[in-house]
Amino acid sequence: MPTTKTKPPQVTLRSDTPAAEGYRMPAEWEQHSSTWIAWPHNPEDWPGKFEPIPWVYAEIVRHLSAGEKVNILVNDAVQREAARKVLRQARVDTLQVRFYTQPTDRVWTRDSGAIFVAKSGGRKPGKLGATLWRFNAWAKYSDWTKDQYVSALMASATEAEAWQPVVNGGKKQTRLVLEGGSIDVNGQGTILTTEECLLSKKQQRNPGVTRAQYEKGFAEYLEAPNTVWLKNGIVGDDTHGHVDDMARFVAADTVLIASEKDKRDENYELLRENIERLRAARLENGRRIKVKTLPMPRPVFFQGQRLPASYANFYIANGTVLVPTFNDPNDRVALNTLAEIFSKRKVVGIYCGDFIWGLGAIHCMTQQQPAV
Repeated sequence: MPTTKTKPPQVTLRSDTPAAEGYRMPAEWEQHSSTWIAWPHNPEDWPGKFEPIPWVYAEIVRHLSAGEKVNILVNDAVQREAARKVLRQARVDTLQVRFYTQPTDRVWTRDSGAIFVAKSGGRKPGKLGATLWRFNAWAKYSDWTKDQYVSALMASATEAEAWQPVVNGGKKQTRLVLEGGSIDVNGQGTILTTEECLLSKKQQRNPGVTRAQYEKGFAEYLEAPNTVWLKNGIVGDDTHGHVDDMARFVAADTVLIASEKDKRDENYELLRENIERLRAARLENGRRIKVKTLPMPRPVFFQGQRLPASYANFYIANGTVLVPTFNDPNDRVALNTLAEIFSKRKVVGIYCGDFIWGLGAIHCMTQQQPAV
């Protein structure tokens, strides 16, 4: 097991930008060296339903570890041994698992963790980079003081070149807030996001930051100079507009977007508008985006609250695509749709009826580390 740190990790930050040095954010379907997750530990994230959650994690890790390393953040040695016990009982190949001691508030590594970038080495090994965006718990919760260090731990553990994305405003530099679930890229220069998440005044992630400044940041730090702005995220999304619950690149020229057929459903009109925006948008090469649709499950409620149940929150791993399912008739439609798109990968449904009570699913809990 690698040497780990329990204090906020120290990383050396570069003053240039990743794009200036030839780094880009690869698409999720490109080869990974590993996936990062944080082991669940806070029962308050799943009130009354926490007991099955570690077993859902174990099932996900079992599938991931068949094709890549899995890096798991734990709060301490006690939690590490508890996680190891569950994984062994679930018949996970623990030789594919590496534990890192880094306390967390929550487990949504997609949002609190580093967003990795990579630089091709040609005939030589490539280089790994990490962009360390500021995390403030979706501008919504107060308990994020531990999660803010997750990205630095990931950069330190991987010995990646590291950048803290900033925006310039007059004489002042402001570190940008950005969650990994709020964006999706095709790896060729186009990025998806939503106006609700980043531009809505009520969200206050980055007060005063303009559309043009975001686009400049995407170009400089992720090598994605072409931004496609969708409008609103799905109903029940605790993050207010994350794109990974709704629309995902599945190829360099193709976006798979959720669609609602029931005109009485709150998601019907907002998804219809986003589909229209996609069809009118252009890729980095000027071509139109190929748009494919994915059904929505029937609305999922618990304790009177609508939850962000969506098949779009899938995760593309090496050789596998893990898809949230909800014991719904559309489960099979969604799995078949993804199986047609990812014909060379094994498409696996993971039951998330309990998991979604935590207001996130498979994509939210994972963060890919690209192979270099």
